[in-house]
Amino acid sequence: MTIEAGDGVTIEYVGRFEDGTIFDTSRYEVAAEHGLAEAQDADPDSYKALSFRVGNRDVIAGLDDALVGRSEGEEATITVDPGDAYGPVESEKIREYDTATFEAMVGTEPEVGMHVHAENDLHGDVTAIRDDAVEVDFNHELAGKTLVFEIEVVDVWG
Repeated sequence: MTIEAGDGVTIEYVGRFEDGTIFDTSRYEVAAEHGLAEAQDADPDSYKALSFRVGNRDVIAGLDDALVGRSEGEEATITVDPGDAYGPVESEKIREYDTATFEAMVGTEPEVGMHVHAENDLHGDVTAIRDDAVEVDFNHELAGKTLVFEIEVVDVWG
């Protein structure tokens, strides 16, 4: 059965950056081998195949679109440009805060890498700390990156 928009699919996947670094996977053994499972303190049962309906945009557009025309059992490598993934890095989503203001909002001293949740539901990471300012990047962590997925279509359903 050839996959069409509207079909349900289940895929196993390994997501890599262009340099080969793995950023996500549905396979626990891959996560464990590459240090993802330990970093996320994950339960092996939390790694499982991804099921969704093609065309509903439940996953990034580039992956969604690349499944059309494929078949159950097929394996493929799919390269997704930033525009069909998490978009470009947007400079307006990188904001600076006075250090005292930041500490009052967050309740703690800033540290590079610290994840913050803003009142407007944006999530960001502290990317720089200077004497007078804290820089927070509210872009998606995968924005601006080309993503490479190794997929296996394990099931196609109606």
